[in-house]
Amino acid sequence: MILAQYPITRKTALATLLSFGLLAGSGSPLHAAEEHPWNLHLKAEAYRDAGQSALAVPIWDSLMRRAEAEADWNTAALYAGSLNEYYDSVRDYDKAIEYYELENLFWLNDGKDWGSNDWERAYQLRTTIELYASARPDSAQLEPYKPKSGKLAKFEPEYGMYVGIYSEQDEQMGNHFDRSASIYGKNHAMYLAYATYGESFPSRYVSNAKEADGALQIAWQPLNGLDPVLDDSYLRKWARDAKTAGIPIFLRFAGEMNGDWTPWAVDPATYIEKFRTVANVMHSEAPNVAMVWSPGDVPRYNMDRYYPGDEYVDWVGVSLYTEPYSHGNPEVSMEATTPIERLDELYRLYADRKPVMLSESAVAHYTNSDGKSHTEFALMNLDRLYRVMPKKYPRLKAITYFNVDLLHKESRNDYLLRDNPDMLELYKTVIADPYMLSKVETGAKPADSIGYVDALTPFVRETEIVPFVRIPDIWIGRLDYVLNGRTIAKQTKPPYGIRLNAGEVPEGSVLELQVFNRAGDKVASKSIPVSSQVAVRIDGEQQQFEQPPVIQDGSTLAPLRAIFERLGAEVKWDAATSVATGSRNGTTVSLKIGDDTAYVNGKAVKLEVAAQLVNGYTMAPARFVGETFGGTVTWEGDFRTVQIKTK
Repeated sequence: MILAQYPITRKTALATLLSFGLLAGSGSPLHAAEEHPWNLHLKAEAYRDAGQSALAVPIWDSLMRRAEAEADWNTAALYAGSLNEYYDSVRDYDKAIEYYELENLFWLNDGKDWGSNDWERAYQLRTTIELYASARPDSAQLEPYKPKSGKLAKFEPEYGMYVGIYSEQDEQMGNHFDRSASIYGKNHAMYLAYATYGESFPSRYVSNAKEADGALQIAWQPLNGLDPVLDDSYLRKWARDAKTAGIPIFLRFAGEMNGDWTPWAVDPATYIEKFRTVANVMHSEAPNVAMVWSPGDVPRYNMDRYYPGDEYVDWVGVSLYTEPYSHGNPEVSMEATTPIERLDELYRLYADRKPVMLSESAVAHYTNSDGKSHTEFALMNLDRLYRVMPKKYPRLKAITYFNVDLLHKESRNDYLLRDNPDMLELYKTVIADPYMLSKVETGAKPADSIGYVDALTPFVRETEIVPFVRIPDIWIGRLDYVLNGRTIAKQTKPPYGIRLNAGEVPEGSVLELQVFNRAGDKVASKSIPVSSQVAVRIDGEQQQFEQPPVIQDGSTLAPLRAIFERLGAEVKWDAATSVATGSRNGTTVSLKIGDDTAYVNGKAVKLEVAAQLVNGYTMAPARFVGETFGGTVTWEGDFRTVQIKTK
């Protein structure tokens, strides 16, 4: 269990505060009928020491509320901590969440970030089931992928996500980027390289990237600090060399500046000044360079102090790792943590105006510190990293996997994919999705034009349902997918998700996702209505309509104007008579709204159902619309699709 880490223990802190009478309050004296906080505290401690913490709970709560009312945030936070620890231990997770969030709030009110672990623990305990669905996005569904300005940043895809990798320490691939497809089944869009400020431009990586038809992410590190970073001949030449490279370059200058582990971890004002210096030079000298500002996801609540400003930043990145232990320490478990919540702060601050990338990210599958394998943990979170996060965070448009084994360094975690066959296989599977982009260019999008929406959105032809599931038990034993009361799939390992054809989803369908823990107990479920729309394909090309086809009395009504015009006919509408007329190559067709008879060159033709207006659009039986000008119409029931083939 992850608990907030404080300079002193809660018990010691409370005893110190109370012994000096600080809990009596500075502004309001005790009434005669009130028991002194010190006595109440001692009574609660006695209950706890006797193994009767349940009796201490109301006392802790009353003391917390009193401290809150008096704005004694330190004391209030400490009592909230006692309460969340208790409720967590008895598995009353709703109450635990309440007090974890209160403790975080109280610490923030006290000007401290000591509650960040409490916020994270609250997130871990909250049962979560979210369902996303693949779709061909229309203009409205594309809005979450766009910045609020509507203008894409340099090299930003319209939607979809670039896959990147750091491979230098992988002896199988090294810096031979052109081996990507043979190892992973797909080229990566970008390859990560490190460079030191003060040294020449790393041209050796450029030719390798060109051979792989890829871009570079360069992590440019001022290892001698920020003082040498000036607008001088060195910086200008480096920028011109970057321009000469002729490939897209994502320049991550002085990343993770908000931590204390780098030589450039200085005051925010100095950092911002130096970042702006580099950005100004690159923007003027190297149009193929996108500036990436990239803090670490920890420590929390301080990254915004270092933000250089929208004018100087093209992309916002973050270093974000998922590991079973905190800093490689087996005594501090991080198994309940996922990559999902760790992006929350940065995404909330910047995603509305900047594309987001995970500049470095990986999931540990082995801990060298104690020689333990964590395959189940790793597979679950790799699935979340690549399959859930791009759906939950549509402005997340790039992930670079840090493919290394830190055998003797830092956390001593092994992230190297080839060291775990299951991880390698899952990675190859998730990046094979066309949503994962292999070519960097502004406005790029998936080749199959598939994005992701909320699973409540009606789909056309087929869809893939992707779940995000989190339970307090951490480990998912099984997921059951139940459609209209019938179990259609069971899954015990990632990748999680199912495909549905439109023909499987009649009107009024309900999909339920049932979640089981390792013991086989059903611990959560979520039901949602699912629905599909009729599709129209003309000569194999799926049509997009402002008004989709509808089914009435067993007949499919299709938008007349859109299909007639696609077939090369001229269409006119007479509002006075409610008559639509289409003409092509000597054939004239007319029909009136509300009539079940149409006229082809003056000859009456009986319709299956009458033409009608739907949301202002003239709708007529699809077979009649498709065959009028010589097309052949068939019905593809499995996918609820009208197929029209022209002569």
